Amino acid sequence: MGDNEMSVFGVSPTEEEIYRHFLRNPDTSADDIHLLVHSEQDDAKQSLDRLRELGLLNPDSSHHRVSPADPGVALARLTDARLNALHEELRRVMQARDLVDGLRAEQGSRLPPVQGIEQLEGLTEIRNRIDDLAFFARDEILSVEPYTKLSAANIERSRPLDLRCLRRGVRIRNVVLAAALDDLPTREYLRELVKRGAQIRVADNITERILVYDGRTALVPVDPQNTARGALLAHKSGLVSNIIALFEKIWTQADDLLTVTKESADAVAGLSEIEQQVLISMCTVGKDEAGARDLGISVRTYRRHVADLLQALGAASRAQGALLARERGWI
Repeated sequence: MGDNEMSVFGVSPTEEEIYRHFLRNPDTSADDIHLLVHSEQDDAKQSLDRLRELGLLNPDSSHHRVSPADPGVALARLTDARLNALHEELRRVMQARDLVDGLRAEQGSRLPPVQGIEQLEGLTEIRNRIDDLAFFARDEILSVEPYTKLSAANIERSRPLDLRCLRRGVRIRNVVLAAALDDLPTREYLRELVKRGAQIRVADNITERILVYDGRTALVPVDPQNTARGALLAHKSGLVSNIIALFEKIWTQADDLLTVTKESADAVAGLSEIEQQVLISMCTVGKDEAGARDLGISVRTYRRHVADLLQALGAASRAQGALLARERGWI
């Protein structure tokens, strides 16, 4: 990079020089900064105001003592603002494709008219388009997803996009199958999203797959039972409105995720603390001796608790007990 390394954030050479000066000399006076950067006093004052506006200098009512913002925090904020600006510019460029269709119509082209529906072929194309739509979403993402579990790879792929949307203030409303809560990683991931601001509901029996972005674009599979067959991306307002209406119907009939998981948690409220610890150990630790040692109890006491838990679960074996405990949300 050149001398003006911060130019990518819209910071001028003079502004960068001033910011670097205050990083080296925090809480120094701003009165003579124009002499240090060899500029007019009014120009230096404008640079100081600009640096405060960018968040590189902390607000100062006196305008005499200056405190620089932490570079990590300030540049992270500037990076996000710059990316948002670039995303908006890219969105406008992508809309130029619609302009081409309009110009061709003016030309009298014999190309078939745009129907407002695209067909996406293959999982790779579908996933890439979903990533793009989530990346450019600004207001709200609606989804109905009838999966029974999310793989570790799915969670790893989805988390950065989901959390980024939530950080930017995009509203997320999602309906999933209640059976998905039986899978611990899936349940924990969904609860994480709720903690970050997502609204998630669960339904016992849904087959629809729906994704709607900003109330304008909807994605539905060609075959809900086999997503590999492709998907349809709708831009037509009437069709998208009907898909949103279907989503709202499913949404109103579903139950809040936190309410459902709280009911599952209440099911183990009768267990003592040691019984809850033994239950977790029984499902995660191989040998009784290791489990008892971890909990600081005798092997005999540990096995007695295991027997009581299996009876409470109605399980004939430890493997079945672990399965039932997960299904009921006990762990």
